[in-house]
Amino acid sequence: MRRTLRAAPTLLRVGFSEAVAYRVEFLVWLLSTNMPLVMLALWSAVARDGPVGRFTQADFAAYYLAALVVRLMTGAWVVWELNFEIRQGTLAFRMLRPVHPLVAYAAENVAAMPVRLAVSLPVALLALWILGGKHVTHDPLLLALFPVTVFSAWLITYLAMAAVGCLAFWFESATSLFDVWLGLFGIFSGYLVPLELYPRWVNDVSWFLPFRYMLAFPVELVTGGLTRSQALAQLGAQQAFVLLLLGVAAGMWRLGTRRFAAFGG
Repeated sequence: MRRTLRAAPTLLRVGFSEAVAYRVEFLVWLLSTNMPLVMLALWSAVARDGPVGRFTQADFAAYYLAALVVRLMTGAWVVWELNFEIRQGTLAFRMLRPVHPLVAYAAENVAAMPVRLAVSLPVALLALWILGGKHVTHDPLLLALFPVTVFSAWLITYLAMAAVGCLAFWFESATSLFDVWLGLFGIFSGYLVPLELYPRWVNDVSWFLPFRYMLAFPVELVTGGLTRSQALAQLGAQQAFVLLLLGVAAGMWRLGTRRFAAFGG
């Protein structure tokens, strides 16, 4: 732990430098997360003649712009890095370092957050300017909890990716399996459609899966869709998923590294 804390500033500086150095690729990744804007255009057209459930056109705009901000701030890419480095054998070099590889990957991902914030903050300010303050919660407790929920959503994303990436110790390509995760995320997170507009059974199932807490929860919290008691209850569930996935990722890493054999260059 002491070595990790001592190395953390350097790891963050290196991660930030990489995000800046590969800014074109990073920008392409950011632009690829534009699905909320597509869905906003679709649902705004549907709601033109009247609200859909409780959602008016302004409600859809607030929801999907908040979803875009949360998605931009919670992205990670460790599954692709792990899959590549396990297949190439270059993970062995990381394992020789005094810092745990999963911590190093996390630092690299976290270091890119200022760049993400530079993109997502104008979106948030534009949404606030266009929609006004009535579509954002005015509860100071919920506003204070919002960054906590966003960071916790990032932790769920990162840990799930790390766990799936560790499958590359056994399978040829973990990224193919991650596509299944992304499909489930699109349905059960509220990324494509607000969960309350799905059939009731989808909404019910979503409470027991991590996807809701990766996007719908922080979005509903900041747009005023939750009371304090509801927010605190979902925050507890979100932290439970963080701990669960931390245990899963750590377990997968331990089992995988026992059979890891470096090859290639």
